[in-house]
Order: sequence, then C-alpha cells, then structure tokens
Amino acid sequence: MRRILLLAMTALLSGTVVCAQASSDVIGMHSFQPGTGSPITGARPDACSYCHAPHSGLNIGLWNQKLTTQVYTTYTSTTEANTGTQPLLGHDSNQCLSCHDGTVAVGDTVVYGQVATQGAMYSYDVFGSNMQPSHPFSLVMPLKDNIDLAASLVASGTTADPTGAVRLIGGNVQCSSCHDPHVQGRDPVAQNFLVKNSSGGQMCLSCHDPTRTISGQVNPLADWGTSAHALSTAQVSPSAQIGNYSTVAADACQGCHTPHNAGSTSRLLYGQNEQACISCHNGGSNVSPMPQYANAFSEYASPKVGHPFENSSNPHDAAESVLLNTNRHATCVDCHDGHSSEAVTQFTAPPLLRVSQKDVAGISASDGITVLTPAVNQYDNCLRCHGTSSGKQVLPIYGYLPVRAVSASDPLNMIPQFAATATSSHPVMHTSSSTLPQPSLLPYMLNEDGITPGRAMGTQIFCTDCHNSDDNREFGGSGPNGPHGSKWFHILERQYQFSQAPAPGQLITNLYPNPDLSVNGPYAMCGKCHDLSNQIIQNTSWVQHSTHINAGFSCSVCHTAHGIGATSANIDGTSLVDFDVNVVGSNAGAPISYSSTTGTCVLVCHGTPHNADGSITASSARRMPARIR
Repeated sequence: MRRILLLAMTALLSGTVVCAQASSDVIGMHSFQPGTGSPITGARPDACSYCHAPHSGLNIGLWNQKLTTQVYTTYTSTTEANTGTQPLLGHDSNQCLSCHDGTVAVGDTVVYGQVATQGAMYSYDVFGSNMQPSHPFSLVMPLKDNIDLAASLVASGTTADPTGAVRLIGGNVQCSSCHDPHVQGRDPVAQNFLVKNSSGGQMCLSCHDPTRTISGQVNPLADWGTSAHALSTAQVSPSAQIGNYSTVAADACQGCHTPHNAGSTSRLLYGQNEQACISCHNGGSNVSPMPQYANAFSEYASPKVGHPFENSSNPHDAAESVLLNTNRHATCVDCHDGHSSEAVTQFTAPPLLRVSQKDVAGISASDGITVLTPAVNQYDNCLRCHGTSSGKQVLPIYGYLPVRAVSASDPLNMIPQFAATATSSHPVMHTSSSTLPQPSLLPYMLNEDGITPGRAMGTQIFCTDCHNSDDNREFGGSGPNGPHGSKWFHILERQYQFSQAPAPGQLITNLYPNPDLSVNGPYAMCGKCHDLSNQIIQNTSWVQHSTHINAGFSCSVCHTAHGIGATSANIDGTSLVDFDVNVVGSNAGAPISYSSTTGTCVLVCHGTPHNADGSITASSARRMPARIR
C-alpha cells in the first residue's frame, strides 16, 4: 500500500499531470515547466520542487526556496491604525517574498542548489524592498480596530468573509490571507492566485466594512453600496490598466485602488489623488459608455482654467484639516467622495448638497469653524477654502479681482458677504430677503443659449449657479456640472467682464460701448438671471443704468457680485452697490459715497467727477450729460 501511495504522489508531481490542469485551477504560472504560461521556465520537471522538498527542506512547510533576508519599508499612512513590521523568517509572507522581492533568484533552492531557469518575472510582480505601495501585511500585534474594518478582525481574529476563504494567518494579515500560491484560477478573471472570486470587491469587503457604525465616528466607506462606482455597468477597457474585470461595478475597489505597486505613496491609489480619477474621467475610451458630462478633466484643458490640483509643495492628505489653511489645492476628493458619490439624475433646488457630492465634509457658515461631516449644503463644502481659512491667495490665472470700497477685514472670506446680516447679497447662504422691488429678475434662469428657460428662479441660489463649467449640462451644455474649469475668468459659467483703469478715477481702458446684451456679450453672467434688454437697459431698476451701460461700463464698476459684508457711513450697500476702488477714485478728497435714497454718488469715474448734488463735472477728456439722477 505504501508503494502505491508513493507512486501516486510521484505521478501527481510529474509535469504531465500539472501541465494538464494548469490552464484551469491548479498551479498555473507557479509551475515553471514549459507550456504553462509562466514567464519563467526551469530545468526541473517537477513543479513543486521549486518551493518544496519532500526531504531535507526547511522546517516550515518543507520549504525549498532560499529565504530572503531583505528589510522592507512597510506601508504607512496618516489614517492607518495598524502598522507593519518585518515578516518572520520562514513564515508565509517571507516565503512569498523570497521570489517576489527580487533579491533571491527563482529556483535558488536549499536542496538542489540553483536550478537553471530562463526568463524573468513580470515587473509588476517584483516588489523590491519598498512595500509602502502594497497592502499592509505582517502587522504589529495585537490588531487595532477602526470603524471601516470588520469588527470580527479584532474581536475574534476572523474576517467577515462568509466562505472563510479570506482569513487571518495566526491572527495577522499575511500574503496567504488573500493568495493561495497553489491555485491560480479560483478567480477565473483575475487569475492572480486569489483565495476567492473578487469581482464586486468581495476580497476587500471581507475585511473592510462600509456598513459599520460607531457613535461619534464617521465611516469613510459609508454609502458605498449605493454609490455610482459600486453600481455602474459601464465597460472598462483593458487599455485603462485598472482592475481585472469588465465593468466599473465588478472592478469595485480595484477601479481606484491596487493591492500591489500602487502609484501613490499611501491608500494604494493608481496615482496621487486626482490621477486615480483621470483614468476614467478623461473622456477617453477607457470606460464606455462614459457620458460627456462625466468627462471632468476636459474642463482643465487650455484655454480653460480650473481649481488648482495638488503639487509637491501643497499635497492633499486624507487626514488634513477640513478647514484648509494656507492651502490652494482642490483635488477631486476635496469635493467628491468616491465611496459615496452618486450620479445626478435630477437637479434639485438649492441650497442642499447634490448626490454627486454625497458625504463630503464642509464648514458651517454659522461660525466658519465648525466641521460638518458630512456637509449639508453645497456652500458648506466651498467654505473649506472660501471661508475663514487663513493664507488664502489671489492667483493671476483667475483674472482681475476688484477691490471694494466697503469690505470686511478678509475680502476673500465669503461668509460675511453672503450672511443674512450682510447689507445686501445674492441669496446663497440665506433665502432672498430684499424688501426692495427687483423688476429685472427673470422668472427662470436662462440656459447657456441665453434664450430657453432653465431652473425656476426660487428664493435661493447655488455657488455653482455662477461658478460652473462653461458647458455644464444643467444649463443646456453637455459637460460636467460644478466649478471644474471654464474658459471665463474666476471659473464663471458665462462671460463677466471687469472694467479696469490705470489708476482710480482715470479713464477706463476697456469700455464695452454699444453693448452686446446677448449670451455672447460682456454682461452674459448677469443676464442669466436679470432681464438686461427689457428691464436694466430700460432703467426700471435705476434711472441711469442705460447711460452707464451704453457708455460701456461693466457691472463690476458699481456692483459687487457676492455681497457687502461690512457697514459704511458713506455707502448704504443696497442693491449690491459697492464700488471698485481700483476704477473709482475720490472726488476732491471726499469719501467715495452712494445714497440709494437720492440715487447719487460722490466719486470720480472715467475722469469724470460725480458730485453730491447729483451733477457731474465734464472733463476735458470726456464730455458727459450735464446732470445724472
């Protein structure tokens, strides 16, 4: 009987039997016999002998491959609760790395010496000494719990995999927790020696739990099950080089993350933050059908300008403060949560956050400091950068920025400008509360063609009703919604020109006389909501609108676009009147002033003094009407 068993074992280890099964579910590329598809072929025909020896092997698993003694840089991140340590010599992970770190030649055996081999391992299967871009393993014990981990990992030393295929080894994460080196094809698509089929993220969800809740903590994977990435049936092209499966939903976690040799320094992303998003959202053929409005990166192509991505001196990190001080990056994940974001199927009314930004963080407008996780309103998310944060900058790429006569101490802080206590403001952070008649307001915002009606006006607006992609689909275009990028200054949806002068009070160098009031003209942004032709130019709001517009002055000379977040004894602040002091100067040293009661101002504009009694003084440079009221 013993002889029969030995003969059977010999047959099992022979090249003939292994080769016949390698194409289905046995050793596969770990068999170095010719014809198995492995990039390496060796002189010994018995596949098992490259790793095992029936006699005289090392004492753990009859191990035959010489063991690596490499010291590794292990995975770290600012959000990782568990830290790695060096794998134990001779144990699971060390055995795998004895080929996969590239320091020991394949076939360098204990019993047979160096077995002659041809070929080389694929580069993506060689990890070297840097394990930072690979999934953490060989962790410091005991394991530490975290809200996005399955509770059973720490509580009982088991994973949440109902099949038991994904398991902890000695209570720890090791290579063999996820890989079975003896069976290549349990996952018939991936063919990566996985212990189970991982389509739909099954491997990852064995340890990472999106449904777990702990009081006072935020699960970063929450709402994964209803997210666009978890449900999308769009086809993924092999040219994308992301994941192993045919659809975005099947790739699941692997659509953004890779367990080995990631392109980022942490979180196993294919590239640093927005680089991981580009593979799909670049309008190419990597994913189809990919609607044009999901092609966010076209909005950053010249001549368009968008929010600034991170760089080496200003990197994004998942653990950074929600209130972004001294920070000018706006990477994709600052505004979108890839684990939760859903496709927008209908455009809801402001101010609530839309589902494409589901679960992103924000800052409360009530004090500019309180963190909201998640944000409730769209503007909460914008206030991460455009509120009380310090170190804000004015960047020339966004175009000219007016300087207002009445301004709070931080002119880049939007909270006082849009607050309900502001003297006047566009209704972004509060409902419209003006008691003054507003005859110029249209019943509907106009679409990008300037003709067809878009969303009903309502009592409140979004930040993105003005700061939006110039071809966004909400208002009639085919591109993405939101301030990804625009061909117009300040990431505005439509053209909004700023009159400028060499010095305050001097002649304006860029007038727009005989105004084009269409969607192609310099007043197009204001014309989205205000009836320029039938109201503004007809003086229904103010008797001198037509005089100024026909002369070519832009709206920005007299009006602030956001709101007036401070008070002044000289400018009463109604109707967003707040002069640009780069363009408007003092009249004989008198304070720049405006009274809505009399409709008069005191200042010098375009070389022409405006006097307190409503008269103007004609200058030699420009003749004006004798009196303006």
